[in-house]
Amino acid sequence: MSGAAGPGPGPAVAPGKPPREQARWLGAQARTARAPLALAAAAPLVGGILLVLQAWLLARVLDAAVAGQAPRADLAGAIGAIVALILVRAGLAWLGEKAGARAAEHIKQGVRLALFDRLLARGPAWSRGRVSGELASAVVDQVEALDGFFARYLPAAASAAVLPLAFAAVLLPFDVVAGLLLLVTAPLIPLFMALVGWGAEAASRRHLRAFARLSGFFADRLRGLSTLKLYGRAQAEANAVASASEAVRERTMAVLRIAFLSSAVLEFFAALGVAGMAVYFGLTYLGFLDLRATPLTLQVGFFCLLMAPEAYAPLRQFAAHYHDRAAARAAASQIAAAFDGLPDVSRQCGHERRQTPADSSGGLSLGRCLTPAATVSVGTKHPAGCPTPSHLPASRAAALRVWGLTVQAEGRPQPVLDAAQLILQPGEHVALMGASGSGKTTLLETVCRLRPGAGDIVLDGRPLADWDEAALRARVALVGQRPYLFAGSIAANIRLGRPDATDAQVRDAARCARVLDFAEALPGGLDAPLGSRGHGLSGGQAQRVALARLYLRDPGLILLDEPTAHLDAATQAQVLDEILAFARGRTLLLATHAPAVARRLPRALRLAHGKLEPA
Repeated sequence: MSGAAGPGPGPAVAPGKPPREQARWLGAQARTARAPLALAAAAPLVGGILLVLQAWLLARVLDAAVAGQAPRADLAGAIGAIVALILVRAGLAWLGEKAGARAAEHIKQGVRLALFDRLLARGPAWSRGRVSGELASAVVDQVEALDGFFARYLPAAASAAVLPLAFAAVLLPFDVVAGLLLLVTAPLIPLFMALVGWGAEAASRRHLRAFARLSGFFADRLRGLSTLKLYGRAQAEANAVASASEAVRERTMAVLRIAFLSSAVLEFFAALGVAGMAVYFGLTYLGFLDLRATPLTLQVGFFCLLMAPEAYAPLRQFAAHYHDRAAARAAASQIAAAFDGLPDVSRQCGHERRQTPADSSGGLSLGRCLTPAATVSVGTKHPAGCPTPSHLPASRAAALRVWGLTVQAEGRPQPVLDAAQLILQPGEHVALMGASGSGKTTLLETVCRLRPGAGDIVLDGRPLADWDEAALRARVALVGQRPYLFAGSIAANIRLGRPDATDAQVRDAARCARVLDFAEALPGGLDAPLGSRGHGLSGGQAQRVALARLYLRDPGLILLDEPTAHLDAATQAQVLDEILAFARGRTLLLATHAPAVARRLPRALRLAHGKLEPA
């Protein structure tokens, strides 16, 4: 089980006010979707202008019908105009909501891709020290919490800042008292909402922090369920999950209480303002109050009374989505804590990404945006019958130079690699031997930049640190000891090496990796479903699926970690034959414990005490 994800307090995010950088980060995300956000904010403003015309026409119709006793036919045109204005305002509201939703989806996609890029850039060494459940919660749940801020809160804030004051200014020429009443009461609502909002923001941060801990806690226990069951800890951990869930429920209710309090503040002042205006006009019509220089007509009174609740409507909308702001800022704090800072989405090269083959298990790297040169092609077959690109010349093989490489491991007083040196000429095949724990896996992972180390690593004449992530993953392929297989068919797991591979190419790769030897005995063959992490296959079978992924690739440097482990002698020889045939014209570094495997390669090195020496 990875990390500590208990329900107790953790270092995720301080409950105080989030740094200004995080508030500025939210503003920067809004700038990445200027056009749809501008449309979402402009739609209610235009609708407000139409609302004034609609209220004036309605007041005029009522005045003509009640005071002027006008016939119905004379009012048909005005009534039709009112209906048209209602329909147009409804269309504007729909357009604004759609634009806000589009902006939010655009921003969330950019943030998620940036977080994936950060995960890949930090590498497995960084992610191993994190609770996977918290990282997943940040990418999924915390990013999703940004939706309301961009889709609803920002447009509502623009409306609340402009429309109430604009409506009050419109009423001033008709009735000074009505206009002043709106001008006095409307600003009080945001003021008191801000006071309530400070508490809502702190409560939202505590809620999201507890939810992230619960996600990590639950995922951690689910991953180690077999171990917990074996040691009789299943019921105790179930009780711990229930306790953590109860803590999340209490924090959720605290956020809801504050949200309802914020709404109550708004409704109180809105009702007070509307009631005050109704009382004022009622007393004026009854003759008990005379504060006007001119008589109050029915049309003016109706118009002001119709506009009074509409003046508070943007503030009601603002209050309904005010908690979205607190939730978004709390989510930004949680994302920053989980990923050691907020991602710079502006550095992304767009949302249309291509997938490049290569991860530590022969899979895919989401990577950064790729150029056409980074894609993989599969061409004709070499004499052994396995797929390989037909355009591959001998010079395509990679050259590797490692000098003074030192790698420390947590919990080990001595470095795993101590000023190690390694030179691989283009097209050279080398066996890497050594005792268990000597650092063979560490060396392979460091060479392909999956583990940090001190020293010089030069690939094709360029320092490893200067390589673009996508280009590096296309140039170097690593098949580790424990390749990851996801829930899906065997064919889908093989196709992870190249998503656009045809069924025939997948089958050829499976045949070369000796996957067909066991797959054809399963119901469905290559379409047989696998459980999560390759449940249903042995270790040797999972290794062969990862090798099949490799055969759909076009790497210049191949790094293999015990590729023939868990295989019988006959299968080992067959698999090794295919590996060496595929590696022709490529550089190969193969870590193994088996002397029989090492003898098949022209040169062998032994890793001992952090040093490389001829075997």
